[in-house]
Amino acid sequence: MLSVELHAHSRASYDGRDPVERLLERARTVGLDGLAVTDHDAIETSLTAADLAPEYDLVGIPGMEVTSAAGHVLALGVRELVPEGLPFAETLDRIRDLGGVAVVPHPFQTSRSGVLANISEDALAAADGIEIYNSRLLTGRANRQAERFARRRGLPMTAGSDAHIAEMVGQAVTHVDTDERSADAILDAVREGRTTVEGRRTPFYISFRQAAGGVKRRAVSRVQRLLD
Repeated sequence: MLSVELHAHSRASYDGRDPVERLLERARTVGLDGLAVTDHDAIETSLTAADLAPEYDLVGIPGMEVTSAAGHVLALGVRELVPEGLPFAETLDRIRDLGGVAVVPHPFQTSRSGVLANISEDALAAADGIEIYNSRLLTGRANRQAERFARRRGLPMTAGSDAHIAEMVGQAVTHVDTDERSADAILDAVREGRTTVEGRRTPFYISFRQAAGGVKRRAVSRVQRLLD
């Protein structure tokens, strides 16, 4: 059984803060076996993290968080950029064409680009997996809804800290039933539903700090794009 973090952001995300080295160091410190850096609509930094991971005695899983037309989708295992803005079903197809696993994070949290604001539950069921525990929660209701949905539809289940600062890496962990320490083995286990999850809530003051920092960095990014 391996323990992995499948949803974390570096400073390559508009709302992230830290370089991948700090995320990797934190993952090692808390005893994880693997880490996927899943920046918003970006892949290069995740590839760097995956390449550096063995230096931290970790399995590096490349990936990204894609902004589909319906909302966010984790593309785990891809090494090429999946374009943002595509229809949900096409986003899933692109991820699979690149050899990846399409996991939908926080699908019931519509205020955070959860896809169920824009698609049906039948469409959601086409995903390869559902993130049933996201550490950035308020009441936990959306997580419970996601778990009930995944169990009802027989879909693989994952957890993710959704960390935007290094200290939160490992708040939510996906345990995968495999003895092989490789990204391929981990992703195969996710596809086949050989997972269990555990998680802890991100403290409110950290969630607030992450959100406030994200707003500030997003505004700066927009200004820079206007000036370019």
